[in-house]
Amino acid sequence: MTEPVTALGAMSGTSLDGVDAAVLVTDGESIASFGPTAYRPYAPEERAILRAALGRWEGPEVEAAVRVVEVAHAEALGPLASDLVGFHGQTLAHDPRGRGTLQVGDGDRLAQALGRPVVWDFRSEDVRQGGEGAPLAPFFHWALARHVGATEPLAMLNLGGVGNLTWIDPRHDRPEAPGALLAFDTGPANAPVDDLLLRRRGQPRDEDGRLAAEGTPWADVLERFLAHPFFGRPPPKSLDRDAWADLAAAVEPLSDADAAATLTACAAVAVGQGLALCPSPPRRLLVTGGGRRNPALMAMIAARADCPVEPVESVGLDGDMLEAQAFAFLAVRVRRGLPTSAPGTTGVARPTCGGRIGRPRA
Repeated sequence: MTEPVTALGAMSGTSLDGVDAAVLVTDGESIASFGPTAYRPYAPEERAILRAALGRWEGPEVEAAVRVVEVAHAEALGPLASDLVGFHGQTLAHDPRGRGTLQVGDGDRLAQALGRPVVWDFRSEDVRQGGEGAPLAPFFHWALARHVGATEPLAMLNLGGVGNLTWIDPRHDRPEAPGALLAFDTGPANAPVDDLLLRRRGQPRDEDGRLAAEGTPWADVLERFLAHPFFGRPPPKSLDRDAWADLAAAVEPLSDADAAATLTACAAVAVGQGLALCPSPPRRLLVTGGGRRNPALMAMIAARADCPVEPVESVGLDGDMLEAQAFAFLAVRVRRGLPTSAPGTTGVARPTCGGRIGRPRA
């Protein structure tokens, strides 16, 4: 029997709000306990540097983003004790069928700064093996479903900059078992609305969905949105944060409220399309990520779901830290040589262990 490890995971997502850090005690298969958490927000000038690097693969903008990411993670992770660190880095570009995937931040340097082993570069091996490289949290979602005592299929939805959905059958004894998981990106989630509010009002987000609640979604924009070829692809599938950059132009003629309502509705209809792809209807949909705090978005999703839609807090989980916890869990799996992705989660040909381990020099 493998002893549980105290692992520390970090996540800096496509919403570019900051670094989440969370401790998890786990053997990489089950969850023993949840530990302390921390959050280190990006300052406005740091966020501007990261935004300038989005979609780039190299150059001075990327180098500047690396410095921001590494400093912020060292500050977020340093005070939290652990045996092992899972470091996702910051995704700047994602093109699994082309140039690959780019998460900046060097795990070897971070290991030196923290004085602890750091597991990093979780996605590249999956892409090299023919997978999408995303999403990677589903193996942790499977462990969570079993941890909360689920006995029937359910789904977990992460609403970050991009939305991703995991359908879980907790009756399987391993996440890589055929039929245990189906996972894929649903489409844009918070990113288009965040970008709209920043562009028009200088605000980072539509707080509590108040602006969207005042507006009316425009049907012709939604119709053009659903015509995107991404929706015709079978899962697993993934996309880049800016895959729907043309949405900004589509809502440009609209008022602030109607534009926010339309972009929010795009996120919701994308989730509805995703739910229709599940192998069987989930008994409940548990929502994590910042979007679960947006009542307008949650109501729109509920209107398109045939099951209860609830934040993950309804089963005692922490929706702010779940992604960081996921990379703590995956770090332990990498150290044990266990798979971190499978055909049903990324489309990789066979269960694959991604990630490499940086160790501090003696």
